[in-house]
Amino acid sequence: MVKFERFIESYKPLIAIPVAITIISLLLIAFIGVNQGIELKGGTEAVINLDKSISEGDLQSLISADFPGQQVTIKSVTSDQATVAITGDVDVVKLTSVLKGTGTISSYKSVGPVLSAESMTQIYYALAFAFIFMSITVFIIFRDVIPSLAVIFAALSDIIIAVGGMSLFNIPLSIASVGALLMLIGYSVDTDILLTTRILKRTEGTVTERALDAMKTGLTMSAAAIGSMVALYLVVMFLIPAAHTLADIAAVLIVGLVADVLATWLMNLGILRWYTEARK
Repeated sequence: MVKFERFIESYKPLIAIPVAITIISLLLIAFIGVNQGIELKGGTEAVINLDKSISEGDLQSLISADFPGQQVTIKSVTSDQATVAITGDVDVVKLTSVLKGTGTISSYKSVGPVLSAESMTQIYYALAFAFIFMSITVFIIFRDVIPSLAVIFAALSDIIIAVGGMSLFNIPLSIASVGALLMLIGYSVDTDILLTTRILKRTEGTVTERALDAMKTGLTMSAAAIGSMVALYLVVMFLIPAAHTLADIAAVLIVGLVADVLATWLMNLGILRWYTEARK
């Protein structure tokens, strides 16, 4: 308990940790970029029933040889099925011919450039409106500029670090992963409001004691959420690799939930300690 109290009381240097990670994430996004899924950049995704076992590298080489200049991504390969994504215009008849003797296409979906551009626009709108309405709600709840901005900055940092993690670990940006990002906004605001309410709205005990109480609840919630997402990711990767979308969602949430721990209990808590001391 004494160690945690010292941790909370020496808060000022700790604010720099999530800030530095957020800046690094912005640099990753700027220089590496985020890989977009088929529904956002256009192309075809095909599920192939394999006639014989083939490695991921051999299957990628086989398809890439007949589709030069187009990005071929093998999303999953098992002994009897594979999922392949190819950017740009894809002649399904040609792809069927290329796969002759290796496998047959059981299903495929194709997204054109107009629809993919529209999807990307809708994603921007969804994230923007989520942040706008979240900010309005936070200001209504606390009616105080500094605590409200601390919650908003923590949520923004959480999302930036999550997207930076997507860039670093090559997790594609898709409709599903955007859903995970929207979930992170809600989760981040939840933990930040928990912390801010305990410190500013309650009067019993010292600020440090109230912060410790909030930390116990918040870290328990975060540990449970991270553990469940890790379990989901491992199950998908080792037991049902064809459900790669679930693995992408779990990976985004794992990165984002870890980022939320840093943003809430280092950045937001530090700002609130700073604010309460200045107000006294």
